[in-house]
Amino acid sequence: MRAAIALAGVAALLGPIGGCKREERSLRDEPAQRALFAAAREGEIVAGGKLPGVGMKSPAEGKAYAISQGQQWFTWYNCAGCHGVHGGGGIGPPLTSDKLVYGSEPENIFDTIVKGRPRGMPSWGGRIPESQIWQLAAFVRSLSGKEPLNATAARSDNMETKTKAQLK
Repeated sequence: MRAAIALAGVAALLGPIGGCKREERSLRDEPAQRALFAAAREGEIVAGGKLPGVGMKSPAEGKAYAISQGQQWFTWYNCAGCHGVHGGGGIGPPLTSDKLVYGSEPENIFDTIVKGRPRGMPSWGGRIPESQIWQLAAFVRSLSGKEPLNATAARSDNMETKTKAQLK
C-alpha cells in the first residue's frame, strides 16, 4: 500500500510523460542561406523581377532565449544610444510604439537593421551575423508587446534581484 502511495506521489511530481516542452536552442549558427538584402520590400514593383528570400519567417519569433539574446545585443551594439535604454526613443524613434516607421513585422525590422534608414540609422548588414539580427528584431518587437508575453522578460536583466551569493 505504501509503495502504491509513494509511486502515485512520484508520478504527481513528475507530471505527464513528456512533461514540459522546451524551446530548441542551437549553439552554433548555420551559415546564411538567404539573401541579407532581400528580407522585406517597401513596394510591389522590383527592378529585375522577384527577389529571393522575400517573405521569410523569423527563426527567433516567439522564443524566449532569442528575445533575451536580442536584449543583450541591443545593449552591446549601443542601440540604446539612439533609441533609449528601454526603447522609448531619443535621437532615434521610439521602439515601443505599435507602428514603427518602416513596419513592425520581423522582416521589416530585419530589413531596417541590415540596410539602415535615412537620417541616422546605420546599416549593420555584413557587420552583425544574421542570427543576431533576427534576435534583435524579436527583442524590438517585444518592446511594443508584439511577442508572446510568456516569452518576454518582465524586467531587464540589470533589474533582476541578486542573491547573497551573487553579491559577494
